[in-house]
Amino acid sequence: MVAVNRTNAVPGDPPRRTFAERLDDAAPHVLLLPAVLIVLVFALFPLFVSIVLSFSRFQFVRGGFQITWVGFANYNKLFFGSEQRHLLGKFTPLDQLSLPAWIVFAAFVVVMLVLFYQYVTSPRRRVFGMIMRVITMIIAGSLALMAVATLTGIGIPGTLTVTLLIVFGAVALEYAIGFGLALLLTQNLRGKRFFRVLFLLPMMITPVGVGFLFRMLTNTTVGPLEFIWVGLGLQNFSMLDTAHSARLAVIVGDVWQWTPFMFIILLAALEGVSKETVEAALVDGANGWQLFRYIVLPDVIPVSTTVILIRMIEAFKILDIPNVLTGGGPGTATETLTLHSFYSWRALDLGISSAVAYILLFVVTFMAMVFVNIVRRRVLEAFA
Repeated sequence: MVAVNRTNAVPGDPPRRTFAERLDDAAPHVLLLPAVLIVLVFALFPLFVSIVLSFSRFQFVRGGFQITWVGFANYNKLFFGSEQRHLLGKFTPLDQLSLPAWIVFAAFVVVMLVLFYQYVTSPRRRVFGMIMRVITMIIAGSLALMAVATLTGIGIPGTLTVTLLIVFGAVALEYAIGFGLALLLTQNLRGKRFFRVLFLLPMMITPVGVGFLFRMLTNTTVGPLEFIWVGLGLQNFSMLDTAHSARLAVIVGDVWQWTPFMFIILLAALEGVSKETVEAALVDGANGWQLFRYIVLPDVIPVSTTVILIRMIEAFKILDIPNVLTGGGPGTATETLTLHSFYSWRALDLGISSAVAYILLFVVTFMAMVFVNIVRRRVLEAFA
């Protein structure tokens, strides 16, 4: 083996690295390679395959399967074809919308215009920001008009409206109840440690189990609550037979399971509020409302917006509870976008299933961007 004469090296040149040193530098990349390959195989590859399927027609043929490129035919079928009523619902004609429906829609439009005006007149306005807000207003206004036209009059909501209704209704109730329970258990109450554990139990049950549990509780002919229904004269009544009550049952089931998630995060945020600041405010004569508004809320709001965002994204994927509890019925009254995609996949219509999945991806991304860039920012500024 020939030794390297380092005495002849030109001054200023970097020292020559040995093979062992180069191997040490490459070791982190080599060790990370299996994890990267796993991500590529189990995450990016299915993502690529599903987007190809959303623009294709998948058919099983003798000896295998056949994939035919159809372009936007699947999306055209969902928005304008035979699947339109399934996805978007049956619309009440605009000239038949009731006055309360128009008032709700007009109020939503006014709020969007006020927010847009405040951004345009603010010193941080940008051309790109104004363009994106105009696009946001068009999409949000279309979704609001769709919800109003399908939930009132002779309208029948499709899976998109049902998903939005369940998500916003469930997340709002989960946050309100979770925040209330967290505030309650920060007080000096007896047995609060026991209740902390008790409140976490619903989150430990699988969504399928929650679906079966509420399916049993809403049954007026059998189950542990039968004597109550009989006593109220409701033994021949079922909450799952009507659209509104069935959606309410799904929302209640989801709220029962996921309120503990909100509760435990908000409880940790409340317990992290500086006790010295609270004691100083009390010494200065602050009352309970001032203490809550100017000390507790500014510390809790950043955590609240983050946990709402996480829960909202997760709620869009709700599948097990409506599938087990109602089967998406009556009709499509409780069928969410995830359930719509699942039923299409089960019917081997993989093109429509993938297209619905990507519509859901677009809706989730849009809602998350609006929440982060508009709602969260304004809330943080208001309570700063």
